[in-house]
Amino acid sequence: MVSFMFIGLVVTILLTPGPTNTLLASAGIQAGVKQSLKLIPAEVMGYLIAITSWGILLESVSHFIPWLPALLKLISATFILYLAFKLWITSTHDIKLDNPLITPRALFVATLLNPKALLFASAIFPHAAWEVLHVYFVHIAIFLSLITPIAFLWIAFGTVLISNKVTWLNQRNLQRTAAFILTFFAMPIAYSAISSF
Repeated sequence: MVSFMFIGLVVTILLTPGPTNTLLASAGIQAGVKQSLKLIPAEVMGYLIAITSWGILLESVSHFIPWLPALLKLISATFILYLAFKLWITSTHDIKLDNPLITPRALFVATLLNPKALLFASAIFPHAAWEVLHVYFVHIAIFLSLITPIAFLWIAFGTVLISNKVTWLNQRNLQRTAAFILTFFAMPIAYSAISSF
Protein backbone atom coordinates (compact mmCIF):
# COMPACT_ATOMS: atom_id res chain seq x y z
CA MET A 1 0.00 0.00 0.00
CA VAL A 2 2.88 2.37 0.76
CA SER A 3 5.14 2.75 -2.26
CA PHE A 4 8.91 2.54 -2.35
CA MET A 5 8.88 5.98 -3.97
CA PHE A 6 7.07 7.45 -0.94
CA ILE A 7 9.59 5.95 1.48
CA GLY A 8 12.55 6.90 -0.71
CA LEU A 9 11.40 10.50 -1.10
CA VAL A 10 10.63 10.90 2.60
CA VAL A 11 14.04 9.55 3.61
CA THR A 12 15.94 11.61 1.03
CA ILE A 13 14.14 14.87 1.80
CA LEU A 14 14.45 14.36 5.56
CA LEU A 15 18.19 13.74 5.08
CA THR A 16 18.74 16.97 3.12
CA PRO A 17 20.08 19.94 5.04
CA GLY A 18 17.45 22.47 6.06
CA PRO A 19 16.47 24.56 9.05
CA THR A 20 15.42 21.64 11.25
CA ASN A 21 18.39 19.43 10.38
CA THR A 22 20.87 22.26 10.90
CA LEU A 23 19.42 22.85 14.36
CA LEU A 24 19.67 19.12 15.17
CA ALA A 25 23.31 18.99 14.04
CA SER A 26 24.03 22.15 16.05
CA ALA A 27 22.50 20.54 19.13
CA GLY A 28 24.65 17.46 18.61
CA ILE A 29 27.76 19.64 18.55
CA GLN A 30 26.78 21.80 21.52
CA ALA A 31 25.09 19.34 23.87
CA GLY A 32 26.01 15.88 22.60
CA VAL A 33 23.76 13.06 21.49
CA LYS A 34 22.19 12.18 24.83
CA GLN A 35 21.09 15.72 25.73
CA SER A 36 19.82 16.41 22.20
CA LEU A 37 17.45 13.43 22.04
CA LYS A 38 14.75 15.52 23.75
CA LEU A 39 14.52 17.57 20.53
CA ILE A 40 13.22 14.66 18.43
CA PRO A 41 9.62 14.73 19.79
CA ALA A 42 9.50 18.46 18.96
CA GLU A 43 10.38 17.70 15.32
CA VAL A 44 7.85 14.85 15.19
CA MET A 45 5.04 17.08 16.50
CA GLY A 46 6.03 19.97 14.22
CA TYR A 47 5.89 17.82 11.09
CA LEU A 48 2.70 16.03 12.19
CA ILE A 49 0.82 19.30 12.68
CA ALA A 50 2.26 21.06 9.61
CA ILE A 51 1.79 18.21 7.11
CA THR A 52 -1.70 17.38 8.36
CA SER A 53 -2.77 21.04 8.27
CA TRP A 54 -1.40 21.59 4.76
CA GLY A 55 -2.95 18.36 3.50
CA ILE A 56 -6.42 19.16 4.86
CA LEU A 57 -6.23 22.72 3.55
CA LEU A 58 -5.11 21.63 0.08
CA GLU A 59 -7.78 18.92 -0.12
CA SER A 60 -10.56 21.36 0.78
CA VAL A 61 -9.33 24.00 -1.70
CA SER A 62 -8.78 21.49 -4.53
CA HIS A 63 -12.55 20.92 -4.82
CA PHE A 64 -12.90 24.55 -5.97
CA ILE A 65 -9.63 24.66 -7.91
CA PRO A 66 -9.23 21.16 -9.42
CA TRP A 67 -5.95 21.96 -11.19
CA LEU A 68 -4.27 23.10 -7.94
CA PRO A 69 -2.90 19.65 -6.89
CA ALA A 70 -1.24 19.17 -10.30
CA LEU A 71 0.23 22.68 -10.18
CA LEU A 72 1.57 22.12 -6.64
CA LYS A 73 3.10 18.80 -7.73
CA LEU A 74 4.85 20.58 -10.60
CA ILE A 75 6.07 23.32 -8.24
CA SER A 76 7.19 20.64 -5.79
CA ALA A 77 9.13 18.79 -8.49
CA THR A 78 10.78 22.09 -9.44
CA PHE A 79 11.57 22.74 -5.76
CA ILE A 80 13.09 19.25 -5.42
CA LEU A 81 15.30 19.92 -8.45
CA TYR A 82 16.24 23.29 -6.95
CA LEU A 83 17.14 21.54 -3.67
CA ALA A 84 19.25 19.02 -5.59
CA PHE A 85 21.07 21.79 -7.49
CA LYS A 86 21.63 23.79 -4.31
CA LEU A 87 22.94 20.72 -2.46
CA TRP A 88 25.39 19.94 -5.26
CA ILE A 89 26.63 23.54 -5.57
CA THR A 90 27.02 24.07 -1.81
CA SER A 91 28.48 20.63 -1.07
CA THR A 92 31.94 22.13 -0.53
CA HIS A 93 30.70 24.96 1.71
CA ASP A 94 30.76 24.56 5.46
CA ILE A 95 27.40 24.16 7.22
CA LYS A 96 26.99 26.97 9.72
CA LEU A 97 26.44 25.34 13.09
CA ASP A 98 27.07 28.31 15.35
CA ASN A 99 23.47 28.61 16.59
CA PRO A 100 22.84 29.28 20.27
CA LEU A 101 21.71 26.31 22.41
CA ILE A 102 18.66 24.78 20.78
CA THR A 103 15.43 24.33 22.76
CA PRO A 104 12.60 21.92 21.89
CA ARG A 105 10.30 24.92 21.39
CA ALA A 106 12.68 26.53 18.89
CA LEU A 107 12.98 23.26 16.97
CA PHE A 108 9.19 22.78 17.01
CA VAL A 109 8.61 26.25 15.52
CA ALA A 110 11.36 25.77 12.90
CA THR A 111 9.79 22.46 11.85
CA LEU A 112 6.27 23.87 11.83
CA LEU A 113 7.40 26.62 9.43
CA ASN A 114 9.67 24.35 7.36
CA PRO A 115 8.72 24.50 3.63
CA LYS A 116 9.37 20.75 3.43
CA ALA A 117 6.01 20.21 5.22
CA LEU A 118 4.12 21.73 2.26
CA LEU A 119 6.23 19.65 -0.12
CA PHE A 120 5.32 16.47 1.77
CA ALA A 121 1.61 17.33 1.92
CA SER A 122 1.24 18.41 -1.71
CA ALA A 123 3.50 16.03 -3.62
CA ILE A 124 4.93 13.21 -1.51
CA PHE A 125 1.87 11.98 0.39
CA PRO A 126 -0.61 10.38 -2.02
CA HIS A 127 -3.75 12.36 -2.74
CA ALA A 128 -5.81 9.53 -1.22
CA ALA A 129 -4.23 10.27 2.18
CA TRP A 130 -6.35 13.43 2.37
CA GLU A 131 -9.53 11.62 1.36
CA VAL A 132 -9.35 8.25 3.15
CA LEU A 133 -8.53 8.24 6.87
CA HIS A 134 -6.94 4.78 6.80
CA VAL A 135 -4.54 5.78 4.00
CA TYR A 136 -3.60 8.92 5.95
CA PHE A 137 -2.88 6.95 9.12
CA VAL A 138 -0.72 4.37 7.34
CA HIS A 139 1.35 7.03 5.54
CA ILE A 140 1.71 9.38 8.51
CA ALA A 141 2.72 6.44 10.75
CA ILE A 142 5.46 5.43 8.32
CA PHE A 143 6.53 9.05 7.91
CA LEU A 144 6.77 9.56 11.68
CA SER A 145 8.63 6.28 12.14
CA LEU A 146 11.25 7.52 9.66
CA ILE A 147 11.74 10.89 11.37
CA THR A 148 13.20 9.52 14.61
CA PRO A 149 16.19 7.62 13.18
CA ILE A 150 16.93 10.40 10.67
CA ALA A 151 16.80 13.07 13.41
CA PHE A 152 19.15 10.90 15.46
CA LEU A 153 21.48 10.67 12.45
CA TRP A 154 21.58 14.48 12.15
CA ILE A 155 22.39 14.84 15.85
CA ALA A 156 25.11 12.17 15.54
CA PHE A 157 26.35 13.81 12.32
CA GLY A 158 26.95 17.02 14.28
CA THR A 159 29.11 15.17 16.80
CA VAL A 160 31.01 13.36 14.01
CA LEU A 161 31.61 16.61 12.12
CA ILE A 162 33.18 18.19 15.19
CA SER A 163 35.45 15.18 15.82
CA ASN A 164 36.50 14.62 12.15
CA LYS A 165 36.99 10.89 12.87
CA VAL A 166 35.15 9.46 9.85
CA THR A 167 36.63 10.84 6.64
CA TRP A 168 34.02 9.47 4.18
CA LEU A 169 31.10 10.72 6.33
CA ASN A 170 31.40 14.31 5.28
CA GLN A 171 29.11 17.04 4.10
CA ARG A 172 30.30 16.92 0.47
CA ASN A 173 29.61 13.20 -0.01
CA LEU A 174 26.25 13.33 1.77
CA GLN A 175 24.99 16.38 -0.12
CA ARG A 176 26.04 15.14 -3.56
CA THR A 177 24.44 11.74 -2.95
CA ALA A 178 21.24 13.44 -1.76
CA ALA A 179 21.29 15.74 -4.84
CA PHE A 180 21.50 12.74 -7.17
CA ILE A 181 18.66 10.89 -5.40
CA LEU A 182 16.43 14.00 -5.33
CA THR A 183 16.89 14.50 -9.06
CA PHE A 184 15.98 10.84 -9.66
CA PHE A 185 12.77 11.19 -7.61
CA ALA A 186 11.74 14.58 -9.06
CA MET A 187 11.21 13.15 -12.54
CA PRO A 188 8.14 10.94 -11.84
CA ILE A 189 6.54 13.72 -9.76
CA ALA A 190 6.97 16.17 -12.66
CA TYR A 191 5.64 13.60 -15.14
CA SER A 192 2.60 12.89 -12.94
CA ALA A 193 1.90 16.62 -12.62
CA ILE A 194 2.24 17.34 -16.35
CA SER A 195 0.09 14.35 -17.34
CA SER A 196 -2.67 15.56 -14.96
CA PHE A 197 -3.18 18.87 -16.83
